[in-house]
Amino acid sequence: MSSIDQPGSGSKASVWTGRILSSLAILLFLFTGSLSLLKPAVAAQGFAHYGYPGGDLARIAVVEIACALVYAIPPTSVLGAILLTGYLGGAVATHVRVGEPPYLAMVVGIVVWVGVFLRDARVRAVIPLRRAPAR
Repeated sequence: MSSIDQPGSGSKASVWTGRILSSLAILLFLFTGSLSLLKPAVAAQGFAHYGYPGGDLARIAVVEIACALVYAIPPTSVLGAILLTGYLGGAVATHVRVGEPPYLAMVVGIVVWVGVFLRDARVRAVIPLRRAPAR
């Protein structure tokens, strides 16, 4: 059994909070990626607004969905969080380039990492938020 979601690796409440936050992020990425693949007029207009060629819509949507799926699989969730961070970095850069606030992409990135932090003891071990007790 891996250290992910083990009892004793965190309180039940924090593990479930992490699962819920991660699930919300996964659903968001799958929803927006799926909309882009279906190519509704709104998605195509939004894509053009940001200055991307229409032919890139499907490729970017596939990358978004693939990153979300890697994040959804517990053994690869840290890799997925890293990939989604890169994807969201592109979203932040795109919003800044067109003069829009990038806050939503930044908040989603924070939710991705808080979710994996709360449910994965390995991440908490690498990123401790409190000091180790004095010996």
